[in-house]
Amino acid sequence: MTTLSVLDLVPVRSDQTSADAVRAGLSLARAADGLGYERFWVAEHHNMPAVAATNPPVLIAMIAAATERIRVGSGGVMLPNHAPLVVAEQFALLEAAHPGRIDLGIGRAPGTDPVTSWALRHGAGGVSDDAVTQFPQYVDDIVAMMDTQGVGLSLRGRTHLLRATPRAVGIPTLWLLGSSDYSATLAAEKGLPYVFAHHFSGQGTAEALRLYRSRFQPSPELAEPRTFLTVNASVAATAEEALRLAQPQLHMMLALRTGQPLEAQVLVEEAEKRELRVDEQQLVDSMAERWVIGDAATGRARIEELATTYGVDEVMVNAVGGAYLGTDPAASPAREETLRLLAG
Repeated sequence: MTTLSVLDLVPVRSDQTSADAVRAGLSLARAADGLGYERFWVAEHHNMPAVAATNPPVLIAMIAAATERIRVGSGGVMLPNHAPLVVAEQFALLEAAHPGRIDLGIGRAPGTDPVTSWALRHGAGGVSDDAVTQFPQYVDDIVAMMDTQGVGLSLRGRTHLLRATPRAVGIPTLWLLGSSDYSATLAAEKGLPYVFAHHFSGQGTAEALRLYRSRFQPSPELAEPRTFLTVNASVAATAEEALRLAQPQLHMMLALRTGQPLEAQVLVEEAEKRELRVDEQQLVDSMAERWVIGDAATGRARIEELATTYGVDEVMVNAVGGAYLGTDPAASPAREETLRLLAG
Protein backbone atom coordinates (compact mmCIF):
# COMPACT_ATOMS: atom_id res chain seq x y z
CA MET A 1 0.00 0.00 0.00
CA THR A 2 1.37 3.41 -0.99
CA THR A 3 2.14 5.81 1.85
CA LEU A 4 -0.22 8.79 1.76
CA SER A 5 0.40 12.40 2.78
CA VAL A 6 -1.56 15.66 2.47
CA LEU A 7 -0.92 19.02 0.82
CA ASP A 8 -3.13 21.92 1.93
CA LEU A 9 -3.35 25.33 0.24
CA VAL A 10 -5.92 26.40 2.88
CA PRO A 11 -8.54 27.28 0.25
CA VAL A 12 -10.95 30.12 0.97
CA ARG A 13 -14.52 29.61 -0.25
CA SER A 14 -17.01 32.35 -1.07
CA ASP A 15 -18.83 31.55 2.21
CA GLN A 16 -15.69 31.75 4.37
CA THR A 17 -13.53 34.30 6.12
CA SER A 18 -9.80 33.72 6.46
CA ALA A 19 -10.41 32.56 10.03
CA ASP A 20 -13.00 30.03 8.81
CA ALA A 21 -10.56 28.69 6.21
CA VAL A 22 -7.80 28.24 8.80
CA ARG A 23 -10.18 26.44 11.19
CA ALA A 24 -11.23 24.12 8.34
CA GLY A 25 -7.56 23.49 7.58
CA LEU A 26 -6.83 22.58 11.19
CA SER A 27 -9.78 20.17 11.17
CA LEU A 28 -8.38 18.59 7.98
CA ALA A 29 -4.98 18.21 9.63
CA ARG A 30 -6.48 16.51 12.69
CA ALA A 31 -8.37 14.15 10.38
CA ALA A 32 -5.16 13.29 8.51
CA ASP A 33 -3.36 12.74 11.80
CA GLY A 34 -6.01 10.31 13.02
CA LEU A 35 -6.19 8.46 9.69
CA GLY A 36 -2.47 7.66 9.68
CA TYR A 37 -1.26 9.97 6.91
CA GLU A 38 2.53 10.40 6.88
CA ARG A 39 2.86 14.19 6.59
CA PHE A 40 0.78 17.34 6.21
CA TRP A 41 2.30 20.19 4.22
CA VAL A 42 1.05 23.74 3.63
CA ALA A 43 1.87 25.89 0.62
CA GLU A 44 3.02 29.51 0.25
CA HIS A 45 0.88 31.73 -1.95
CA HIS A 46 0.32 35.48 -1.71
CA ASN A 47 -2.42 37.95 -2.65
CA MET A 48 -4.79 35.25 -3.88
CA PRO A 49 -8.45 35.56 -2.83
CA ALA A 50 -8.90 31.77 -2.77
CA VAL A 51 -5.78 30.84 -0.78
CA ALA A 52 -5.10 31.59 2.90
CA ALA A 53 -1.73 29.77 3.06
CA THR A 54 0.42 32.90 2.97
CA ASN A 55 2.81 32.04 5.79
CA PRO A 56 3.86 28.37 6.12
CA PRO A 57 5.85 28.68 9.41
CA VAL A 58 2.88 30.24 11.20
CA LEU A 59 0.49 27.59 9.90
CA ILE A 60 2.96 24.78 10.67
CA ALA A 61 3.20 25.93 14.29
CA MET A 62 -0.59 25.90 14.59
CA ILE A 63 -0.98 22.51 12.88
CA ALA A 64 1.82 20.80 14.81
CA ALA A 65 0.29 22.02 18.08
CA ALA A 66 -3.15 20.72 17.05
CA THR A 67 -1.94 17.23 16.02
CA GLU A 68 -0.04 14.41 17.72
CA ARG A 69 2.09 12.28 15.39
CA ILE A 70 1.91 13.46 11.77
CA ARG A 71 4.93 15.22 10.23
CA VAL A 72 4.17 18.86 9.39
CA GLY A 73 5.96 20.97 6.82
CA SER A 74 6.03 23.42 3.97
CA GLY A 75 5.10 22.57 0.42
CA GLY A 76 6.87 24.85 0.16
CA VAL A 77 8.62 27.96 1.37
CA MET A 78 9.41 30.06 -1.71
CA LEU A 79 13.01 30.80 -0.80
CA PRO A 80 13.69 33.80 -3.08
CA ASN A 81 11.02 35.69 -1.10
CA HIS A 82 12.95 35.37 2.18
CA ALA A 83 16.34 35.86 3.75
CA PRO A 84 17.86 32.37 4.27
CA LEU A 85 18.68 33.07 7.94
CA VAL A 86 15.02 33.89 8.65
CA VAL A 87 13.86 30.59 7.12
CA ALA A 88 16.57 28.66 8.98
CA GLU A 89 15.58 30.28 12.30
CA GLN A 90 11.87 29.63 11.78
CA PHE A 91 12.27 25.96 10.99
CA ALA A 92 15.00 25.30 13.54
CA LEU A 93 12.63 26.67 16.18
CA LEU A 94 9.73 24.58 14.88
CA GLU A 95 11.94 21.47 15.02
CA ALA A 96 12.98 22.33 18.57
CA ALA A 97 9.33 22.63 19.60
CA HIS A 98 8.20 19.50 17.72
CA PRO A 99 11.28 17.27 17.38
CA GLY A 100 11.24 14.75 14.56
CA ARG A 101 8.02 16.09 13.05
CA ILE A 102 9.08 19.05 10.89
CA ASP A 103 9.79 19.10 7.13
CA LEU A 104 11.21 22.10 5.27
CA GLY A 105 10.15 21.99 1.64
CA ILE A 106 11.77 24.73 -0.46
CA GLY A 107 10.75 26.07 -3.85
CA ARG A 108 12.07 28.69 -6.26
CA ALA A 109 8.86 30.16 -7.72
CA PRO A 110 7.45 33.48 -6.42
CA GLY A 111 4.06 32.02 -5.46
CA THR A 112 2.29 35.20 -6.48
CA ASP A 113 1.93 37.99 -9.04
CA PRO A 114 4.87 40.27 -10.03
CA VAL A 115 3.73 43.25 -7.94
CA THR A 116 3.32 41.21 -4.76
CA SER A 117 6.61 39.47 -5.52
CA TRP A 118 8.33 42.86 -5.60
CA ALA A 119 6.75 43.81 -2.28
CA LEU A 120 7.90 40.55 -0.69
CA ARG A 121 11.46 40.78 -1.93
CA HIS A 122 12.09 44.51 -1.66
CA GLY A 123 9.45 46.04 0.59
CA ALA A 124 11.42 45.52 3.80
CA GLY A 125 14.93 44.67 2.54
CA GLY A 126 16.82 41.52 3.39
CA VAL A 127 16.41 39.83 0.01
CA SER A 128 18.75 40.64 -2.87
CA ASP A 129 17.80 41.51 -6.45
CA ASP A 130 19.39 38.28 -7.66
CA ALA A 131 17.65 36.01 -5.15
CA VAL A 132 16.49 33.57 -7.84
CA THR A 133 20.01 33.32 -9.28
CA GLN A 134 21.40 32.77 -5.78
CA PHE A 135 18.88 30.01 -5.02
CA PRO A 136 21.44 27.12 -4.97
CA GLN A 137 23.70 29.03 -2.58
CA TYR A 138 20.76 29.98 -0.36
CA VAL A 139 19.83 26.29 -0.05
CA ASP A 140 23.39 25.53 1.09
CA ASP A 141 23.24 28.43 3.56
CA ILE A 142 20.06 27.14 5.19
CA VAL A 143 21.49 23.63 5.55
CA ALA A 144 24.63 25.05 7.19
CA MET A 145 22.78 27.44 9.51
CA MET A 146 20.42 24.75 10.81
CA ASP A 147 23.27 22.37 11.63
CA THR A 148 23.38 21.62 15.35
CA GLN A 149 26.98 22.87 15.49
CA GLY A 150 26.24 26.10 13.64
CA VAL A 151 28.37 27.56 10.85
CA GLY A 152 31.32 29.94 10.78
CA LEU A 153 30.65 33.24 8.98
CA SER A 154 33.68 35.26 7.90
CA LEU A 155 33.12 39.01 8.13
CA ARG A 156 35.68 41.81 8.25
CA GLY A 157 38.58 39.49 8.91
CA ARG A 158 36.92 37.58 11.76
CA THR A 159 34.96 34.33 11.90
CA HIS A 160 31.65 34.49 13.75
CA LEU A 161 29.65 31.43 14.83
CA LEU A 162 26.12 31.56 13.49
CA ARG A 163 23.34 29.24 14.69
CA ALA A 164 19.70 29.24 13.60
CA THR A 165 18.74 28.33 17.18
CA PRO A 166 20.99 28.17 20.28
CA ARG A 167 20.75 24.52 21.41
CA ALA A 168 19.36 22.45 18.54
CA VAL A 169 19.38 18.68 18.99
CA GLY A 170 18.01 17.90 15.52
CA ILE A 171 17.26 19.51 12.19
CA PRO A 172 14.19 19.44 9.94
CA THR A 173 14.24 17.24 6.85
CA LEU A 174 14.91 19.49 3.87
CA TRP A 175 13.18 18.77 0.54
CA LEU A 176 13.48 20.57 -2.80
CA LEU A 177 10.21 21.12 -4.65
CA GLY A 178 9.58 21.91 -8.27
CA SER A 179 7.91 21.23 -11.59
CA SER A 180 10.92 21.55 -13.90
CA ASP A 181 14.23 19.97 -14.83
CA TYR A 182 16.04 22.73 -12.92
CA SER A 183 14.78 21.71 -9.50
CA ALA A 184 15.24 18.00 -10.26
CA THR A 185 18.86 18.57 -11.30
CA LEU A 186 19.64 20.78 -8.31
CA ALA A 187 18.17 18.28 -5.83
CA ALA A 188 20.20 15.50 -7.45
CA GLU A 189 23.44 17.48 -7.36
CA LYS A 190 22.99 18.39 -3.69
CA GLY A 191 21.86 14.92 -2.63
CA LEU A 192 18.51 16.15 -1.30
CA PRO A 193 15.06 14.54 -1.45
CA TYR A 194 12.86 15.91 -4.23
CA VAL A 195 9.11 16.38 -4.76
CA PHE A 196 7.54 16.96 -8.17
CA ALA A 197 4.47 19.25 -8.23
CA HIS A 198 2.35 16.87 -10.31
CA HIS A 199 -0.81 18.47 -8.87
CA PHE A 200 0.05 21.78 -10.54
CA SER A 201 1.89 20.76 -13.69
CA GLY A 202 0.64 17.29 -14.54
CA GLN A 203 3.21 17.14 -17.32
CA GLY A 204 6.90 16.31 -17.37
CA THR A 205 6.65 14.22 -14.21
CA ALA A 206 8.38 11.10 -15.54
CA GLU A 207 11.16 13.13 -17.17
CA ALA A 208 11.89 15.15 -14.03
CA LEU A 209 11.96 12.10 -11.75
CA ARG A 210 14.13 10.18 -14.21
CA LEU A 211 16.57 13.10 -14.36
CA TYR A 212 16.68 13.33 -10.56
CA ARG A 213 17.41 9.64 -10.12
CA SER A 214 20.00 9.44 -12.89
CA ARG A 215 22.01 12.43 -11.64
CA PHE A 216 21.66 11.85 -7.90
CA GLN A 217 24.86 12.33 -5.86
CA PRO A 218 24.85 10.82 -2.34
CA SER A 219 25.23 13.33 0.48
CA PRO A 220 25.61 13.23 4.27
CA GLU A 221 21.85 13.85 4.43
CA LEU A 222 20.77 11.19 1.92
CA ALA A 223 22.47 8.06 0.57
CA GLU A 224 20.07 7.36 -2.32
CA PRO A 225 17.28 9.16 -4.20
CA ARG A 226 14.11 9.87 -2.26
CA THR A 227 11.08 11.34 -3.98
CA PHE A 228 7.32 11.48 -4.20
CA LEU A 229 4.72 13.44 -6.14
CA THR A 230 1.59 15.47 -5.41
CA VAL A 231 -1.85 15.02 -6.94
CA ASN A 232 -5.25 16.75 -6.77
CA ALA A 233 -8.01 14.47 -5.50
CA SER A 234 -11.76 14.53 -5.04
CA VAL A 235 -13.16 11.23 -3.77
CA ALA A 236 -16.75 10.66 -2.73
CA ALA A 237 -19.40 7.95 -2.43
CA THR A 238 -19.91 7.97 -6.21
CA ALA A 239 -17.85 9.11 -9.18
CA GLU A 240 -20.60 11.56 -10.14
CA GLU A 241 -20.55 13.17 -6.70
CA ALA A 242 -16.74 13.39 -6.72
CA LEU A 243 -16.74 15.17 -10.09
CA ARG A 244 -19.45 17.55 -8.92
CA LEU A 245 -17.42 18.42 -5.82
CA ALA A 246 -14.30 18.99 -7.94
CA GLN A 247 -15.92 21.69 -10.08
CA PRO A 248 -15.16 24.72 -7.85
CA GLN A 249 -11.42 23.93 -7.84
CA LEU A 250 -11.46 23.16 -11.56
CA HIS A 251 -13.06 26.54 -12.24
CA MET A 252 -10.46 28.28 -10.08
CA MET A 253 -7.64 26.56 -11.98
CA LEU A 254 -9.34 27.53 -15.24
CA ALA A 255 -9.24 31.18 -14.18
CA LEU A 256 -5.59 30.86 -13.20
CA ARG A 257 -4.60 29.19 -16.48
CA THR A 258 -6.50 31.64 -18.70
CA GLY A 259 -5.63 34.92 -16.98
CA GLN A 260 -9.12 35.59 -15.64
CA PRO A 261 -9.59 37.55 -12.41
CA LEU A 262 -9.12 35.34 -9.36
CA GLU A 263 -11.78 35.18 -6.67
CA ALA A 264 -12.70 33.14 -3.63
CA GLN A 265 -13.50 29.52 -4.45
CA VAL A 266 -17.16 29.31 -5.45
CA LEU A 267 -19.62 26.83 -3.95
CA VAL A 268 -20.69 23.78 -5.94
CA GLU A 269 -24.06 25.31 -6.82
CA GLU A 270 -22.35 28.50 -8.01
CA ALA A 271 -19.98 26.53 -10.24
CA GLU A 272 -22.87 24.60 -11.75
CA LYS A 273 -24.62 27.82 -12.82
CA ARG A 274 -21.66 28.94 -14.91
CA GLU A 275 -21.70 28.37 -18.63
CA LEU A 276 -18.27 27.65 -20.07
CA ARG A 277 -17.16 28.16 -23.65
CA VAL A 278 -16.20 25.04 -25.60
CA ASP A 279 -12.48 25.76 -25.25
CA GLU A 280 -12.85 26.40 -21.51
CA GLN A 281 -14.74 23.14 -21.00
CA GLN A 282 -12.05 21.30 -22.93
CA LEU A 283 -9.38 22.72 -20.60
CA VAL A 284 -11.43 21.78 -17.53
CA ASP A 285 -11.90 18.24 -18.85
CA SER A 286 -8.18 17.95 -19.61
CA MET A 287 -7.26 18.97 -16.06
CA ALA A 288 -9.84 16.62 -14.54
CA GLU A 289 -8.34 13.67 -16.43
CA ARG A 290 -5.03 14.18 -14.60
CA TRP A 291 -6.67 14.41 -11.16
CA VAL A 292 -7.86 11.59 -8.92
CA ILE A 293 -11.64 11.87 -9.18
CA GLY A 294 -14.00 9.01 -8.36
CA ASP A 295 -15.34 6.71 -5.69
CA ALA A 296 -13.18 5.11 -3.01
CA ALA A 297 -12.11 2.07 -5.02
CA THR A 298 -11.34 4.14 -8.11
CA GLY A 299 -9.47 6.73 -6.08
CA ARG A 300 -7.28 4.21 -4.30
CA ALA A 301 -6.57 2.37 -7.57
CA ARG A 302 -5.59 5.62 -9.26
CA ILE A 303 -3.18 6.45 -6.42
CA GLU A 304 -1.56 3.03 -6.73
CA GLU A 305 -1.34 3.46 -10.50
CA LEU A 306 0.46 6.79 -10.09
CA ALA A 307 2.86 5.30 -7.54
CA THR A 308 3.67 2.41 -9.87
CA THR A 309 3.96 4.53 -13.00
CA TYR A 310 6.42 6.96 -11.43
CA GLY A 311 8.19 4.54 -9.10
CA VAL A 312 7.37 6.31 -5.83
CA ASP A 313 6.31 4.81 -2.52
CA GLU A 314 4.54 7.95 -1.30
CA VAL A 315 1.87 10.17 -2.86
CA MET A 316 0.82 13.54 -1.42
CA VAL A 317 -2.88 14.33 -1.87
CA ASN A 318 -4.25 17.83 -2.33
CA ALA A 319 -7.90 17.26 -1.38
CA VAL A 320 -9.87 19.63 -3.62
CA GLY A 321 -13.52 18.78 -2.93
CA GLY A 322 -15.66 21.90 -2.69
CA ALA A 323 -18.67 22.66 -0.52
CA TYR A 324 -22.40 23.00 -0.94
CA LEU A 325 -24.54 25.93 0.06
CA GLY A 326 -25.24 25.74 3.80
CA THR A 327 -21.99 23.95 4.74
CA ASP A 328 -20.46 25.03 8.06
CA PRO A 329 -17.95 27.75 7.04
CA ALA A 330 -15.40 26.39 9.52
CA ALA A 331 -15.48 22.91 7.97
CA SER A 332 -14.54 21.20 4.72
CA PRO A 333 -16.50 17.94 4.86
CA ALA A 334 -15.79 16.91 1.25
CA ARG A 335 -12.05 17.34 1.71
CA GLU A 336 -12.08 15.29 4.91
CA GLU A 337 -14.20 12.62 3.21
CA THR A 338 -11.59 12.36 0.44
CA LEU A 339 -8.94 11.61 3.05
CA ARG A 340 -11.13 9.06 4.85
CA LEU A 341 -12.02 7.19 1.67
CA LEU A 342 -8.46 7.11 0.34
CA ALA A 343 -7.18 5.87 3.70
CA GLY A 344 -9.58 2.99 3.49
